[in-house]
Amino acid sequence: MVTARVVVAGTHSGVGKTSVATGLAAAFAARGRRVAAFKVGPDFIDPSYHAIATGRPGRNLDPFLCGPELVRPLFAHGAAGTDLAVVEGVMGMFDGAAGAGELASTAQVAKLLDAPVLLVVDAGGLSRSVAAVVHGYATWDPGLRLAGLVLNRVASDRHEQLLRDALAPLGLPVVAVLRRRAALATPERHLGLVPAAERQAEAGRTVAALGAALAEAADLDAIAALAAAAPTLATAPWDPATALAAPGGPPVRVAVAAGPAFTFVYQENLELLEAAGAELAGFDPTADPSLPDGTDALYLGGGFPETYGEALAANQPLRAAVRGFAAAGRPLVAECGGLLYLGRSLDGRPMCGVLPADARMTGRLTLGYRHARAAGPSVLAGQGQAVPGHEFHYSAVDPPAGPSPAWLLDDRRSGGSRPEGFVAGGVHASYLHTHWAGQPALPARLVAAARARAAVPVGTAP
Repeated sequence: MVTARVVVAGTHSGVGKTSVATGLAAAFAARGRRVAAFKVGPDFIDPSYHAIATGRPGRNLDPFLCGPELVRPLFAHGAAGTDLAVVEGVMGMFDGAAGAGELASTAQVAKLLDAPVLLVVDAGGLSRSVAAVVHGYATWDPGLRLAGLVLNRVASDRHEQLLRDALAPLGLPVVAVLRRRAALATPERHLGLVPAAERQAEAGRTVAALGAALAEAADLDAIAALAAAAPTLATAPWDPATALAAPGGPPVRVAVAAGPAFTFVYQENLELLEAAGAELAGFDPTADPSLPDGTDALYLGGGFPETYGEALAANQPLRAAVRGFAAAGRPLVAECGGLLYLGRSLDGRPMCGVLPADARMTGRLTLGYRHARAAGPSVLAGQGQAVPGHEFHYSAVDPPAGPSPAWLLDDRRSGGSRPEGFVAGGVHASYLHTHWAGQPALPARLVAAARARAAVPVGTAP
């Protein structure tokens, strides 16, 4: 399997990891390398830029959602057929799941992959002090291999020389120096960068510009040598069919929401559905007037439906089709943005009306990993099934849960749990994002429910 790999870490959030990782992937791809790119943590947006840079699906490595034991197999799966992997970190290098030590941190993933680390440092406003910052990151965890430095937001040649002089005693090579270039900034929204699918032409130009900037500012040969020096990573690649260990059956068709409003779906979730016997059919709720022909189950992932609320509301034929699909008892799974779409309204605009709830955008961020248990049986989970998940939204739903909630989420403040989401008939809707590579029973159950319902004659009550 691929041995050349490098992790791009940062001293803190906003330091430029995405620009550096995406730019490196694009620069190496332009050189003819076959590049795979990964993102540490539950981020959906950064991988959309990685995909443009590499021409391959962007993937996540998340020890909380999937378990540390799956990091290597998932990496091997995503890197198959490539000769170089770039892994973008999350937050600061040692930041992970709150109160859980190194779990889900960039440092943990780098150690699990036995990968060299490039540390991105925001050098704006620093000169000699940069050495103290880097020394701390280099020595905090002896198990980590800090191999090179990327200095970002450097003001001038004089500033660069001051930084290099200060860092020289540490013996860490400076492999890239990036000047302040506002033209390379990517548009942001309340949850981070704007997804590439919402600005495809502009995103392509942005990634090309990042690749050109890194090709100019970085010593690509030195970085390639650091990546190639990583020891061979001997592990069996993750395989969706093997992970399922579920009985097969007749094929079913699962319609997956796509288009600019629904872009938050893990690639492995889709691969597991296919391995379970599902044929996937994409559709765009902002534009398509009907569900794909022969749809047996619906999967509405996350995204930014609030940005496209007017188009979603105007597509009344599709809203009616979704409402009719749910009323017929067909399996329907919705996560976060999908939950908002299924409600009666979103910021006053009519949505599908599948759920007796209204959604609105707020100024309050709900963010974090969650330990969840299925509150009752559904098309997605068996009662009491424990599932790790992640919440990340600025919206609220009233009421936050139905009479039959989707999950009971651990509540640290009270020491108990709080109900969240909705289960009604074949509908399972929730704010919780789940990565099914760590929970293959979820897609297996969904496909089984689709098969069972598909066998029921049309017109039969659910």
